[in-house]
Amino acid sequence: MMDVPKVLNTASFAEYLETIKVLYDVDEDFKTLCDDYATCKVKVEIYKGKSLDNLRSEREFQQMSFDLEKEIIEYVKRIS
Repeated sequence: MMDVPKVLNTASFAEYLETIKVLYDVDEDFKTLCDDYATCKVKVEIYKGKSLDNLRSEREFQQMSFDLEKEIIEYVKRIS
């Protein structure tokens, strides 16, 4: 069993975590979705507080991570 990205171990996903772990192992599309979310969260942290030039990138990655979070939850709810 593969470990899900640590960023999925948050309150937002708490009630779905067991299903997320199973889907992450067996569903390649879902794994890609989760990995993309994790990448966006890392990028937000990279750009956070750097400079005004990076503010636009930070906001873009924040929005992408928000959208992906919703998509992950919707995906899990469809399966459950």
